[in-house]
Amino acid sequence: MSRLSDISSSPMIKEYAQGAAQSAIQPIADFLAPPVNVGTSIGRFKVYTHKNRFHVPETLRAIGGRATEISFSASDATFNCQPHAIDAPVDMLEQQETADLENILKESAEMVAEVAGLSHERRVIAAALNALGAGTGTTWNDSADPIDILDGHILNVIKAAKYGSLMGVGVLFGPTAFRIFKNHSKVRGRFVVGNKSRQNTDVVSISDISPLFMSQPQVEISMMAQDTAPEGKAESVEFLLDDEVIVFARKANATRRDPSFMKTFRLNGQWMVPGTYLREDGRVEVAKYDWSEDVQVSNALAAIRLNVSKS
Repeated sequence: MSRLSDISSSPMIKEYAQGAAQSAIQPIADFLAPPVNVGTSIGRFKVYTHKNRFHVPETLRAIGGRATEISFSASDATFNCQPHAIDAPVDMLEQQETADLENILKESAEMVAEVAGLSHERRVIAAALNALGAGTGTTWNDSADPIDILDGHILNVIKAAKYGSLMGVGVLFGPTAFRIFKNHSKVRGRFVVGNKSRQNTDVVSISDISPLFMSQPQVEISMMAQDTAPEGKAESVEFLLDDEVIVFARKANATRRDPSFMKTFRLNGQWMVPGTYLREDGRVEVAKYDWSEDVQVSNALAAIRLNVSKS
């Protein structure tokens, strides 16, 4: 067994790798698709549609009668936590030149975790937009009230989820949509200190606006961007979520059954597991990181995509 392999198998390095992975998970990914830790890579979860809506079960049991059973049906779906992996090669010469292999492995874990986190967030946003289709246009000109418009959609999402106060609501802005929102006169005019409006002196930030809405939803902004141009061409950088707003049901501690919009099923205890293997030429030992997860839409009815414009 090599020194690198020996170090990678230590509980301390495994704990460090998983900690780095948790820290590097992009906040929007867990916001939009909260994690559900599962014991097996394949299993069942509830999917809610027009035909299979969420209903609160009757719990009253007759004397001598059977209890209401909570189970899965043929209309429900199967999650399959697919394997993901990233490798970080460490040349044998590099191993010979340093005695600090532990720090090399820690640095590799941090680099891999960042890339994995970005990749996961991209998949989550793409899955959300695909599930919601073209969305609905909304014009936030001077005569419109964006806060009242979003309040109406928040109420619709709460009704669609049918989960009462246990279910939270998320509002996710793209950068252009939030720029239109925060500079709108009817938004800025609501920020008042004493008898003076804040609109001329202070910036309306994402952390300010949750109390403006009914139910005080959690509000976030996605800054995820990618270059859509092919290799060798001039770059074309676009935000994945730009002039869109997604209003959706979310339960921070999601389960297989709750009617949240999206979830990330993740194999329990198998997130960013470190290890090593030797390349066939014997010159490079690879620090490898493996995990399994599956991003799923469980209740597309409980989410609304708005495409925002000023006119």
